[in-house]
Amino acid sequence: MSGQRSTGGALGAADGDGLENLARVGLVSYGVIHLVLAWLALQLAWGAGGGGESANESGALATLAESPIGKPLLWVVAIGLIALAVWQALEVLRWRSGWSASGDTRNTAVKRSGKAVAKAIIYAALAVLAFRVATGSSGGGGSQQQTVAGVFGWPGGRWLVGAAGLVVVGVGIYHVYKGVTKHFLKEIDLASAPASATRLVTRLGQVGYPGKGVALGVLGGLLVWAAVTFDPAKASGLDGALRTILEAPFGRFLLTLVALGIAAFGAYLFVRARYPERT
Repeated sequence: MSGQRSTGGALGAADGDGLENLARVGLVSYGVIHLVLAWLALQLAWGAGGGGESANESGALATLAESPIGKPLLWVVAIGLIALAVWQALEVLRWRSGWSASGDTRNTAVKRSGKAVAKAIIYAALAVLAFRVATGSSGGGGSQQQTVAGVFGWPGGRWLVGAAGLVVVGVGIYHVYKGVTKHFLKEIDLASAPASATRLVTRLGQVGYPGKGVALGVLGGLLVWAAVTFDPAKASGLDGALRTILEAPFGRFLLTLVALGIAAFGAYLFVRARYPERT
């Protein structure tokens, strides 16, 4: 009984207005990060990013920090991202009863739980990064290479990095799939939304998910290449992924399209904050 009360209390917290409103702030914050990231990518594409911030999450947060209200804004962003992480962590409890089921019920519960855990980790990591930037203690741009170099020193570390790269590639492909098939609409309750809002959400998702998916796919590819060559310098993060797109044939225009897709994904998150998760 105590376990059931604990679960019920946690779910009640997940449904509470306070956490839900903070989660909305988190979605808007996550959207702001994507818009700034898109701006940095456009600067990179058109030759204005040579001496500026890196085109990655750290660079986006550092750019926010340089604005007139940068530090207070970063604290709001960090708190909102923490709320998103907590919200996703509590979502796992929604599906706990399905773990011991069988067939499609169990598969759905495990799949949704895994997605919630992955999102919680991403939001928590971004929240920590936002706190570090706000307090002036953020690390340098080579942190991903350092992390990969450290993993290479583990038993089987090379295979772990390669597997992580393949997972990121898979996530990127899934983002493209969600955008092309409009699968993202199954995750949002638009029953009370006017037709204009539904059209806006649909168009932004159709552009935003593939744009972000391409960037993630290249990022994962760089991780795989780092594992194949046993060279952590190849794992150059999102900034390196965007620079790789820039170096491709017609790279400036391809990177511009990716940047516009990332911007659309950020705008999608703004609208997404207005409507609840479909359960």
